[in-house]
Amino acid sequence: MPVTVTRTTITTTSSSGPGFPTTVGSARALTQPLGLLRLLQLISTCVAFSLVASVGAWTGAMGNWSMFTWCFCFAVTLIILIVELGGLQARFPLSWRNFPITYACYAALFCLSASIIYPTTYVQFLSHGRSRDHAIAATTFSCIACVAYATEVAWTRARPGEITGYMATVPGLLKVLETFVACVIFAFISNPYLYQHQPALEWCVAVYSICFILAAVAILLNLGDCTNMLPIPFPSFLSGLALLSVLFYATALIIWPLYQFNEKYHGQPWRSMDVSCGNRHTYYVCPWDRRLAVAILTAINLLAYVADLVYSARLVFVRA
Repeated sequence: MPVTVTRTTITTTSSSGPGFPTTVGSARALTQPLGLLRLLQLISTCVAFSLVASVGAWTGAMGNWSMFTWCFCFAVTLIILIVELGGLQARFPLSWRNFPITYACYAALFCLSASIIYPTTYVQFLSHGRSRDHAIAATTFSCIACVAYATEVAWTRARPGEITGYMATVPGLLKVLETFVACVIFAFISNPYLYQHQPALEWCVAVYSICFILAAVAILLNLGDCTNMLPIPFPSFLSGLALLSVLFYATALIIWPLYQFNEKYHGQPWRSMDVSCGNRHTYYVCPWDRRLAVAILTAINLLAYVADLVYSARLVFVRA
């Protein structure tokens, strides 16, 4: 059985039997580069939500999303540090080879979204004063956290020839991106008014849902070390999943803009045609902007699935 040595833990073989690794926790986990990076993540997210909470500088769905992001990232990073310090990786309910990098990738995307959404939908409309200063500082620390999480992903991702978990590979990280983009799409189409008037648009929503579920299943199978439970080889499963998602998203990329922005299909090609998209500031995104955002995110996810298909197909050919 291969023995994996991580950057922050020492893995040895116990005397109870050959091949059974015992992970020893140590305070050195905080003095190694990866441990120091996680401390930076912990501090920056803590400062971000503390600054905002101290002056109540969050309102509406976008403000709540940013606040949730910083609190969630702080809590999970703290759990990871406790597990590393206590040497509890073997007792952790999820695969430790896959969980930290999966979380770091999600956290980087979460903090990136908060660093963009919070200042553009909230901070810029605050009047000058203590609340605005705290909000700007929180945005700065959110950006620092985003860079810290992205750095962890770059440090811990798989290198050529390295034996590691699937989630540390490019296809695994693409799965994270695909599910995250799908979640953002769901947030933008939370109002059924955007799609219920056309069966074609309902198909697009079904595409987003089906592809999200399939990608989430692939991630959960790896986090739970359950890939051997599939009736077919896991690489073949991934290739089939990626191919199906590419075909589905290709239809959505055509249908969604066609029915949302083409006047022939009762769409609105210009933002000015949507009376709800005025210049008055509100803490929500107007319907036309939501439609445009979904169209852009659909294209981004299609590109991600195409790249996923290329990498997954290559893995099948290599194993063959």
